[in-house]
Amino acid sequence: MTYAVTNPLTGETVKTFPTISDDDLKAAIAAAHEAHRTWSRTTSVADRAALVRRVAELHRERREELAEIIVREMGKPLEQSLGEVDFSADIYEYYADNAEEFMADEPIKLMAGSEGSAVVRKASMGVLLGIMPWNFPYYQVARFAGPNVMIGNTILLKHAEQCPESAAAIEQIFTDAGAPKGVYTNIYASHAQIETIIEDPRVQGVSLTGSERAGAAVAEIAGRNLKKVVLELGGSDPFVLLSTDDLDATVADAVAARVDNTGQACNAAKRFIVIDELYEPFLEKFTAAMKEVDAGDPAADADMGPLSSTAAADRLEQQVGAAVSGGAQVLTGGSRDGNLFDSTVLTNMSPENPVYREEFFGPVAQVFKVSSEEEAVELANDTPYGLGSYVYTTDSAQAARVADQIEAGMVYVNIVGADSPELPFGGIKRSGSGRELGKYGADEFVNKKLIRIA
Repeated sequence: MTYAVTNPLTGETVKTFPTISDDDLKAAIAAAHEAHRTWSRTTSVADRAALVRRVAELHRERREELAEIIVREMGKPLEQSLGEVDFSADIYEYYADNAEEFMADEPIKLMAGSEGSAVVRKASMGVLLGIMPWNFPYYQVARFAGPNVMIGNTILLKHAEQCPESAAAIEQIFTDAGAPKGVYTNIYASHAQIETIIEDPRVQGVSLTGSERAGAAVAEIAGRNLKKVVLELGGSDPFVLLSTDDLDATVADAVAARVDNTGQACNAAKRFIVIDELYEPFLEKFTAAMKEVDAGDPAADADMGPLSSTAAADRLEQQVGAAVSGGAQVLTGGSRDGNLFDSTVLTNMSPENPVYREEFFGPVAQVFKVSSEEEAVELANDTPYGLGSYVYTTDSAQAARVADQIEAGMVYVNIVGADSPELPFGGIKRSGSGRELGKYGADEFVNKKLIRIA
């Protein structure tokens, strides 16, 4: 395993970073364990919130530097990179603002005839391992580290191999914010070392955002060692269009939902399910709009950058080729220039197509026609994933019905790009388990201790 910054636009390896030694890893685990003793017990919630708030401030102060790093690392367009840094700062600030509320005791009303009182007191669990992906190098860390540092847990953070520079920058921010040694530690760990960390009895839980394969491997190790695990995995989110009073605006939302971050988002809209009377006009406008999306230099003003790596571009190219071989039709796109991949629209995707149930992690949209609300729901749920979903309709009763029936962790009605620090994020089925963000994200790695007093 090699930790390296490789510019996905040029293929140039900018800098490499050594994998942590076994001895240094042992020392990091020990330091995190020792830090938890003091961080969780001798600091107040207000003290920990102050640190998290300073982390937010430093993200804002260093936003240009941080954004430029991830442009180099994974090809995110500069404007979107700046937005990711700002959103990360918002997340840290949110947990600082709400720390006292989230950590407050929760009284329990006792049954009639019971004497005394009962309360649930929230406390930290200990050392946690975070395994983070490359597609949102700051945001993914913020939604894991923000609440858990506030709670009093200590963090070992294993970032993606292609994001070592942003990983180091985040650790530096925590250090500069005043985090004691061991509260937040970046580790360039190998796959074998990850297993060692999870097996260590001092480590109490692990959170992973990544692929199904990685999630299954980590969950297996965690299960053998009886460790709490939170998984945020893939998605093949449906975008269900049943009615609209502004088709142009709906098409603009659909394009944004597919190509943001060059289509490399777990909760991006990937399957567009359109009622028959709107299918032809939607498809015509959507295809034309997708054709206009510009892929180019992420440091300039391109709508999309390159895919994150040559391996990612190869994988997407193979999927599109398999889809076409299985009967799908390409209306626009389908080709690449190096790691730049054209925005692509596919139709005629049948359930028999070999890639029908796969996640396309890039700017490839599949468009389907349905004849009824019931058929739309059935198609939306015909996926092994269950992360996010989008429903567009002018009928509020229909919106409520469809939202209730969609098998997903999140449903957005008549809106895209609406993620926010207070809104819980997570899925069901093969999209994982557990939640991040909001009060639910601050409730995963917590000892909810009952104190019953006679």
